[in-house]
Amino acid sequence: MPRIVDLSMPIAQHFRWPVDRQVKGDFAAGDVFQVTRIGLSVHAFTHMDSQRHILADGFTTDDIALERVVGDCAVVDLTAVAANEGITAERLEAAGGHVRPDDIVLLKTAWDRRRSYTTPDYWTDAPFMTREASEWLLARRPRAVAYDFPQDETIRLSLQGIVRPLEENVTHDVLLRNGVVMIEYLCNAGALSGSRTFLCALPLKLPGADGAPARVIALEQD
Repeated sequence: MPRIVDLSMPIAQHFRWPVDRQVKGDFAAGDVFQVTRIGLSVHAFTHMDSQRHILADGFTTDDIALERVVGDCAVVDLTAVAANEGITAERLEAAGGHVRPDDIVLLKTAWDRRRSYTTPDYWTDAPFMTREASEWLLARRPRAVAYDFPQDETIRLSLQGIVRPLEENVTHDVLLRNGVVMIEYLCNAGALSGSRTFLCALPLKLPGADGAPARVIALEQD
């Protein structure tokens, strides 16, 4: 049996993302069922971006075939990257020589082992992708790219309510614009042991949506 590694953030109250959670039903009062309702942004916690997030005529979440987000995955070990360091194409070239065309690519920094994603420091101190690194990935023709860190430097500005032009959100501008599915805000990637794994990223089936929460796991062979 493969070892299952859960790469998903729990959906709970977070300073970045309000979660409207309501519980109805009280067993002590004789109710037959408990029913929990939730409301949250589709771009909160571990989630998947579709192209509609940035392009009015882009593909939506339900357009993403599951074959694009389930399958062979190259794990690129970037755990040596420093806080606030821009990840360069040269670093990816050195760490990602095993990336194949049509791979899902997972960039592993294990950033959640150095900062808790429940704190502002996780977002403001994180390493980030440069445009050249994003272009390096695009040239390898991945079907999807997954990140275990807030991958655009501009994400830290969102804590202040600042939204920068699309071209400054480099992974979105380079990869998502060109049809590469983005799987964002993984955690626990430090538990992955090798350079390749089998990734399953399953978005909620939300017709016409620009993104969707996703449960993401890796299946590791012993």
